[in-house]
Amino acid sequence: MNWAPKNIPEILTATWQHLVLSVSSVLIGLLIALILGIICARRPKLYAVVLTITGIIFVIPSLALFALLIPWLGLGTKPALVGLSSYCLLILLRNVVTGLRGVSADVLDAADGMGYSPWQRLIGIELPLALPLIVSGIRIALVTVIGIATVAAFIDGGGLGTIILMGIDQNYTEKILVGGILTSLMAIFFDVVLSQAEKYLVRGRS
Repeated sequence: MNWAPKNIPEILTATWQHLVLSVSSVLIGLLIALILGIICARRPKLYAVVLTITGIIFVIPSLALFALLIPWLGLGTKPALVGLSSYCLLILLRNVVTGLRGVSADVLDAADGMGYSPWQRLIGIELPLALPLIVSGIRIALVTVIGIATVAAFIDGGGLGTIILMGIDQNYTEKILVGGILTSLMAIFFDVVLSQAEKYLVRGRS
């Protein structure tokens, strides 16, 4: 290991870029998925259409999707954010809708009987009860995006993919290992943390 100890600032910068890119993409995707999920939860036909569209986006190869965005957004962080947020939608939307639909009808009737407005019922009862599934979706989406975000280096999106790409171009195994290992560690960290959060929320409902 000769390169890594001499380039710690560069590695830390790439790691921070990767973290910000991944988390920001999931947060944007979550906001969109919450809005769509709330609208689609009681509208099966609309949900089927939206699920089909997000499913089509999800199966597009990441590099191809980024390339399609370049004519409109150019190179850099913008197309990376849009592309990664789009990949989140299928996972997050499915979990939001499943969580909302899983709320017992008896609980909803009781809330109506207590005079809750639809908005109060959504904020005070439905979303809190759906939260474990929503967190599960966030966990899966974030772990997925952390891996895909390495491809953003091909469109100057920054992150650990930049180090991996440099390693490939220079045939420098150490750079590839550093980028790959740090990406894996980041994904494992969030998987463990969000898994614990999910278990805590499930226990809280018991």
